Amino acid sequence: MRIDHATPPPSPTDVPKAARQPRVIVVLHEGFYGAESGTGFSNRAFLTALARLLPTGRLSVITPRVPVTAGAHDRRWAGEVQRMLRQAEADVITIPYVQAPPDSVHGSVQMCDLAGEAAVRIADRASRCLLIGLDVPFLGLAHHTTPTMDLLLVPRSTTALTRPKDMHRVRWERDALRTATARGGRVGAISSHMRRHLIASYAVPRTSIVSIPNGLIQEEMARPASAPPVPFKARAGFLLAMGRAVPTKGFEDLLEALRILKEREVRAPHLLLAAVTSNDQERPTPYQEGLAARIHAYGLDATLITCFTPAIRAWLHNPALRAVVVPSREEPFGRIPLEAFAAGAGPVVATRAGGLAQTVVDGETGFTARPRDPRTLAAALHRALTILPRERERFRKAGTALVRSHHDYEASIGSVINRIAPWALAQSPIAEGRQR
Repeated sequence: MRIDHATPPPSPTDVPKAARQPRVIVVLHEGFYGAESGTGFSNRAFLTALARLLPTGRLSVITPRVPVTAGAHDRRWAGEVQRMLRQAEADVITIPYVQAPPDSVHGSVQMCDLAGEAAVRIADRASRCLLIGLDVPFLGLAHHTTPTMDLLLVPRSTTALTRPKDMHRVRWERDALRTATARGGRVGAISSHMRRHLIASYAVPRTSIVSIPNGLIQEEMARPASAPPVPFKARAGFLLAMGRAVPTKGFEDLLEALRILKEREVRAPHLLLAAVTSNDQERPTPYQEGLAARIHAYGLDATLITCFTPAIRAWLHNPALRAVVVPSREEPFGRIPLEAFAAGAGPVVATRAGGLAQTVVDGETGFTARPRDPRTLAAALHRALTILPRERERFRKAGTALVRSHHDYEASIGSVINRIAPWALAQSPIAEGRQR
């Protein structure tokens, strides 16, 4: 693996035309140095799948440099990703850290310009190139494509879903997608919900959308080698809910549902609520403070976790886990149910928001509730906590089967690459000669 910080690559004239090889370039903001949300886990899985699928030495990765001191930088995570890419003989090009927030138009434009310039330099010394932009900050890459480039954009969410009043940002995303598809680019839909959303809210042509169902790779289906101990109060049994500390995750609705159960004298296990940020901040955010105030006011048996660590997901394998709760108000896909199914955890209790309805089917793989409706969430929780052991086993088997049959991420990615850029997977004659 070559990590290129500042040294310019050789000019196209320095690379003989006959020796130029195809390249697949992946541009990502989150997932190389760590994860702030499910996006980071999905992006890392995408990279890992490509590193396995592509012939050795064909992958290039472009990512903004994240300082070691930043909360989003996880040393262990970054080391594992770099080792994986080194084995694939992938190039890693780090672009300068952009001060503007990546979810601002200014920040996205800056990152697209920097990443696009780096991608063009790579494409200039390749015979053909597939440029993949992972998630919303890189929807504007189409402005930097060249005639030898194919383009695939994979939005994991949109501003129209998370901040619909931010019309400036929504318009930028819509214009970026329009430019990409007008130039022959493809847009990956991570769920049926996202496919419908991209068509209805962003006017993406149906013919430009390719299905890339989000999923898990092999490592994510395995039991972790180690896990942090659960808090003492959770050892007798616990509920687990986790995600970014933002209102769309619906954590207030979960606390309200537990208050309803308490009023009905239904005893619920201890709640581990990981409503987290990745920032190194001394105090909780106002949203986290609001959650803590509700827990206190309702007298709930709960532990609020405010700082993110990937190790929290290892609790899905803890035998004391009684149910996994996903109370989202909006969810483009929802990765946590798949992680729970793969871990044999559950049952899963989730709202029917967005992509969650695709994986959590009431009475089959979990129990469901209406989004923003604490009463139906309380009812679903009650059902989950009172199922018989044989029912729990039936749910576990159905969830595991769903993950393995429909959400093998490496298979999904391989299928899409084979469809839109089959040349990227083909072994080159030069490489075959080297192997002989």
